[in-house]
Parts: sequence; structure tokens; C-alpha cells
Amino acid sequence: MSMNFLDWSIVFLYGVFALAAGFWLSKRAGRSTASFFVSDRNLSWWLLGTSMVATTFAADTPLAVSGLVAQDGIAGNWLWWNLALAHLLAAFLFAKLWRRIGTVTDLEFIEIRYFGRPASVLRGFRAVYEGVLMNAIIMGWVMLAMSKVLGALFSFPKLPALGLCLVVALIYTVMSGFWGVVVTDLVQFIMAMTGSVALAVFAIHKVGGLKALTDKVLACNPGADTLSLVPKPGTGLFVAFLIYLSVGWWTSKGVDGGGYIAQRMLAAKDEGHARLGTLWFAIAHYTLRPWPWILVGLASIVAYGGTSWFKADPELGYAVMIKDCMPAGFRGLMVASFFAAFMSTIDTHLNWGASYLVNDFYKRFLRPGLDEGDYVKAARVVSILLMVAGLSTALLMQSISGAWKLLWQLTAGVGGVYIARWLWWRVNAWSEITSWISSSAATLALALAAPNMSYPERLSLTAGFSTLCWLVVTFATTPVPDDVLLGFYRKVRPGSVGWSRIAAIAGPGEEIMGIGGDLWSWALSIAALYGTLFGVGELLVGKGLQASLYLAAAFVAGLGVFKSMPGGKYQAK
Repeated sequence: MSMNFLDWSIVFLYGVFALAAGFWLSKRAGRSTASFFVSDRNLSWWLLGTSMVATTFAADTPLAVSGLVAQDGIAGNWLWWNLALAHLLAAFLFAKLWRRIGTVTDLEFIEIRYFGRPASVLRGFRAVYEGVLMNAIIMGWVMLAMSKVLGALFSFPKLPALGLCLVVALIYTVMSGFWGVVVTDLVQFIMAMTGSVALAVFAIHKVGGLKALTDKVLACNPGADTLSLVPKPGTGLFVAFLIYLSVGWWTSKGVDGGGYIAQRMLAAKDEGHARLGTLWFAIAHYTLRPWPWILVGLASIVAYGGTSWFKADPELGYAVMIKDCMPAGFRGLMVASFFAAFMSTIDTHLNWGASYLVNDFYKRFLRPGLDEGDYVKAARVVSILLMVAGLSTALLMQSISGAWKLLWQLTAGVGGVYIARWLWWRVNAWSEITSWISSSAATLALALAAPNMSYPERLSLTAGFSTLCWLVVTFATTPVPDDVLLGFYRKVRPGSVGWSRIAAIAGPGEEIMGIGGDLWSWALSIAALYGTLFGVGELLVGKGLQASLYLAAAFVAGLGVFKSMPGGKYQAK
């Protein structure tokens, strides 16, 4: 793909901005670990929510989504659309609880909620397992996606370009910590969305317009259900759809907003900002971002469906569409937006992984009691090492969506105990340890014993086995001492009837507040979000009546969410 002076100028200016932000925020970030990892807990909802969206908007996501569309049609996106239930639950039930816990990382929660050596072992294990192994897998697939994009767009070697991009992200992340992450994420999100919408417009024009696109997609796959938002009953994809909605979302490790989502909740100014920011993330993540990618995926079926390279790797269709469709000027914007999306994910995972390894392993077990500045220096060194780990992992990967599935199956079943630990006093550290071990063991066993089993079936079996294991272990092991539970209850006020025994011990004035209102808001938000998602989708494929009904239902449900919040609207101070 040829790039003119204007194109390269856009890419260059973005790189300058990212480095300048790193220098500008470096002094603020270096004051303490709270500054470096949670921005002094002073983020507004719109900034932290946009940062969540930008982090999950990497170079891998457009490629993976367009690839899913090419393979399974629009309904193939239920692989990740089901997770909206988890993210909305996190917004209405768990965001305020994370903000109340007031820690630097979500792993500190473990030794507040649990007790003794099992809690310490769990915290240390997760710091290394998630901070290094799982983090490397995520960064690996993001780097793989970026290398695919660069390989499809340019004839020059892709490794130097990828390396330069990584160096820029590493520099500003190491210098400015989480402050640099969230500030650059805001600009990165705007650029990435602008680029993806522009590409969708040019791709639709290439195939003759929106109406021609839908007609040609149906002609390319006669008898297929490519344009349906829900799979046909009786098909394997419909079975997968049912499994995702019944099992997939609550087995997710992030069902309570853990990891880098919790990091942003912990960085919020207050509970209101934490909840509203997470809600904005869910809305933008599921209703705003996917449709430009899906449209490009459909256009790639029409443009390249008969080619051998597309059949071998349909994820490349998105990148090739950039080269074939976009005029000068827009090419630079698109390349810069890919760099922005790529770096917005890399910077988060460097900072988040460093927070685990420094705050929850180095500081907790190896070198407690050092000055805050020493821990910030350690975090900067660890960030460099994590970059090397991610690069090494990228060299071993072949498929982006395949890496998604591996990561989700490895943690299937963990989500159940993550919900329960907030809502039920009886859960202990052994419950959580068991969920991790049993999920990983089931994943390995199924890979060896049934390598041809479908992913949804493996997911459901792994989740069922893990859930059974951790429930048995919970009742077979000693509960957390009452004084620890009482301290947690008074600090967090989880509100669930599962804490009634502890509330009775707490005495008058410490009664259960209840979570019925939060669950009602959650249910309404599900209807509003999916109604909007479906309404926009039906409108784009030319089904105006269905679109109107979905959007009307979404409006009514959204109004209900608005009215169910305190004072008719959420009070973000």
C-alpha cells in the first residue's frame, strides 16, 4: 500500500503525541504506586469508561470480528456478545463494591476477604499466573494481529515497524504509568473509532452500497444464515448460542469486573463514577464499536470470498480492505488508528501486569517496606520484561480468535466463585484456588481426550466440572473466621442475603441493604443494550420494521434504567 506525505505525517504526529503525554505525566506518576497504578483514585466516569473501551479495542478485535463474520455470519459474534451480561452486572452490582474496597489492585481483595496462608498463596499465585502467563497470551495475540495488519498493508519488513510501535508504547507507559494509559486511551479511542467508521464507509462503497452489500452476501452464501443476528435453531451455531447465554457469560473471569476493568473502578473518584464509567464501557463496547467491523467483514466476503488466501485466513480480509479501499490521507488515519488501538491495549497490559507483579508479589512477599519510589522503579523494570514475554508468545500464535477461546476456557468456572465471594460469606480461599486448578485441569484433559470437541461443549463441561469442584471444597474446608468476615462486611457492605449471618453478628444498624434494585437495573440494562444492538443491526441489513421494534424496546428499557438510578439519574460527583 502506498502512503504519501500526509499519511505518514498523521502517523508521525500520533507518535509524537503519545511520547509527549508520557513526558508530561511522568512526574505525577512517579509519586507513589497509587499514582502509577490507579491515578491517585481521581478519574471521572467518562475518562475511565473510555479507557476501558480503548483497552479492549486493539488491533486484534477488528480482524477477529470480521473473521467471525466470514466464518459464521453475524451471529458468530455471540462468542463475545454474551459477555455483555457480565459487564452490565459488573456495572450495577460490583463497581461500587470495588471502589469501596479501596485497594491498589484487585488481588489485594484476596487477603481482605479471606484469611491465612491459603489467601497469601492465592494472591501470590494469581499475581504471577495472570501477571505473566495470561498477560503474555493477551499481548501475544494483540501483537500477532498487528503483525498481520502490517504484513497485509506494507511490503517492507513488519518486525521493525512493530518494534518501533512497541518501543513508543513502552516508553510512555514506563514514564507515566496509569495516568499516561488513560490520557492516551481517550485520543486512541477517538482515532480508532474514526478510522473503523471511515473504512466501513469505503468498503460499502466498494461493493456498490449497503443494499448491494446484503444482496451480494446472500448470493455468495446461498442457503446460509449470514445476515441473521441469532443462529437458526437446530444448527451447531444455535447450540453454541444457547451455551454462551446460559453458561459462557457467568463463567468469565471478568464477571465481577476484575483485572484491568477493576483497576479503572479502583481509580474512580467515587462509587458513582465507577458505576457510570463501567456502564458507558458496556454501551460503547457492544453497541457502538462492532457494526463498522461487521460491515467490513461482510464486504470482505463479497470482495475476497473466492480467493485462496481469504479461505485460509479470513481475518486478513479486514487489513486487505484498508489497502484496496482507502484513499490517500485516510490511509494514514487508518494506519495511525491501528497503531493507537494496538498501543491502547499494550499500555494497559504492561501497567496492569506490573501492578500485579510489583504490588502483589514483589512488595507483598519479596521486599516489603521499601519507599514508594522504589516500587515505581521496580514497576518500570517489570514493564520492560513483560514486553519481552508478550513478544515471545506472539511468535507461537497462529489464530486470534483461537487464542481468545483458549484463555476463556482456561478460566471457565472461575466466574462462578468470583460472583459468590461477594454475595456469600461461606466462600473461602480454597474455593477460589480449586476453581483455578479444576478449570485448567479440565481444559488440558479435554484437549488430550477429545481434541475434536467443539469449543462451546468444552466450555460448558469445563465450567460444570469446575463449579462442582469448588462447591464441594467450600463445604469441606474451614470457613473464614468471623472477625475477618465482619471486617470485610463493614468495609464493603455487599448487601446480599448471603451475608445475613454476618449481619446478625454485626448487630443493630448493620442490616442487609439488599441488591434487588441493582438486579432490576441490570435486567433493564440487558434489554436496553441488546435492543440497541439488534435495532442497529436490523436497520443496516434493511429490516426497518424489526429495527423500529427493537429500538423502541431499548428506549423503554433505557428509560427504566435511568429512573431506577438514585434521584432519577446517577449522581456522579
